[in-house]
Amino acid sequence: MTRRTGNRERPPLDQQKLNELALTYVGRFATSRAKLASYLGRKLRERGWAGDRPADVEGIVERLASLGYVDDAAYALSKSRALTSRGYGVRRVSQSLRAAGIGEEDSEPARDHAEEEAVDSALKFARRRRFGPYGEGGSDRANRERALAAMVRAGHSFALAAAILAIEPGGNIDLELLKEKS
Repeated sequence: MTRRTGNRERPPLDQQKLNELALTYVGRFATSRAKLASYLGRKLRERGWAGDRPADVEGIVERLASLGYVDDAAYALSKSRALTSRGYGVRRVSQSLRAAGIGEEDSEPARDHAEEEAVDSALKFARRRRFGPYGEGGSDRANRERALAAMVRAGHSFALAAAILAIEPGGNIDLELLKEKS
């Protein structure tokens, strides 16, 4: 693959080139309809349009979605699984899905998954950051407040974060109690 050097302008897009860009993008990245439309719109602004008719970005997006190359529900569930496995909570998952342009109907299974995994993802986050039962002990009030703030920013509920941080380092984790708090 050759790289372009210099400030040479790229030629404006036409329908064929726009279709090729869309196919290349969905071939490389898992994406949503809104993200694909945003990408194509950005390419049109950068390079211009040389087609006979106006660019049909929405038509391209719908065609690729009908072919199964873009699936908002599958993207949302995948995003939810990735975020919860890294220790992020329900609110953070919902924010990420809204930012990706996923509609309410398509994001419902992803939010359900995040809610089911709320306790496990909060414990993963606490383990990674060495909070609560995974801490080294001797934490003062300021450190507990910072840990609580970090867990809330990661999308966990205040009650669940407080319950996890109340567990002494090396203490016994009561999953049933934590599930009640989530």
